[in-house]
Parts: sequence; C-alpha cells; structure tokens
Amino acid sequence: MSTDSTLPPLDVVKIGIVSISDRASSGVYEDKGLPALQEWLGRALQNPLTFEARLIPDEAPTISATLIELVDAGCSLVLTTGGTGPALRDVTPEATLAVAHKEMPGFGEQMRQVSLKFVPTAILSRQVAVIRDQSLIINLPGQPKAIAETLEGLKDANGAQVVSGIFAAVPYCIDLIGGPYLQTVDAVCKAFRPKTAIRAFATSQPAG
Repeated sequence: MSTDSTLPPLDVVKIGIVSISDRASSGVYEDKGLPALQEWLGRALQNPLTFEARLIPDEAPTISATLIELVDAGCSLVLTTGGTGPALRDVTPEATLAVAHKEMPGFGEQMRQVSLKFVPTAILSRQVAVIRDQSLIINLPGQPKAIAETLEGLKDANGAQVVSGIFAAVPYCIDLIGGPYLQTVDAVCKAFRPKTAIRAFATSQPAG
C-alpha cells in the first residue's frame, strides 16, 4: 500500500449517529445500535471520521430536535437506528419527515428490498431518507445485523454483489448536495459515481 503525496488528502467527514429506543436510553438494556453504526462506517470509509453520537427515547419532538442539531453541527450524513416499525411508539419516520427539505424515497425502497431477502416482515419497515440543508439523513433498521445488510447489500459466495446496499449511492448523493467527498473501501461497499464525478485523493487503499 502506498500514498501519492501529489494528491490532496481525503476530506474529514463528520457523521451523526442516533440510536432511538425508550429502553436503551433509560438504561434498561445496553444500546447496540451506536457501536454497530460506528463499526460499520469505520470499515466502509477511508476518510478520517468524527462522530456525533446520540442515544434518545422514542419521542418525536426529541428526534426532530436531535436531527436538526446534528445537521446544524455540520454532519453531512446522519444515520438513525430504531423506531421505524408499526408499533405505537415507533415515530422515527414521522419525526424525520418533519425536518425534511427533500424526501429521498429510493433509500427506503431499497432497504426493504434487501431485508425481504431475509424476512417477510421487512414490509413492515417504514424507513425514510431525507435531505435537510447539505445533510443526508437516513433511517436504518434497529438490529445490528440488519444495519450491515441494508448498508452493504448482498454478495454471493464469490463476493460478487447480488443486491446493492444503499450505501453505494450515499457518497454521490452527498456530492450532489455540496458535502465532502466520501471514499469507500471497495471490499466492503463500493460507491457508484459517474466517471465525471470521480476524483483522486491520497489514500492508502491498494489499487485494483
């Protein structure tokens, strides 16, 4: 592995991660959503990362206020986990839509397609994605395994992509809204960009 000193360094990226759970936020059980998000993002991105982490209850006003706070703090990407089912206390999608400037329905559609490969109850999931200012906000499932599956997609035994995960589209979306350039680790999740949008940076990822 080598770096090219003639190329600019990768952008530093600030990411908001939010776990939404009445019981975890009150200490009834240990939250697993925030560690799962941080671990996956650390594997999937080459950029230097800083995280703004929040553990909050299933309260729509609190969720909306937290999302606004993270966007205002400069998070170009905000990922939430939890609160997207049909239960009475599941209000994450409504709270997310309440702060949206634009809705991005394709993310939710693709997450359900990925999850349906595993469980028929994926049709009960109500995840949404929105843009607020120059930030992309995405609701993810509540289980760590499902988080990785929806972000990364499905691969066959040889490692070939069978179903695209949603994160393949995240870097270019952030490009389009004026955010930092996210460089993925191809072995985890290869970002798709049109050839005209690909830029070169000094990285330590081997070629190929």
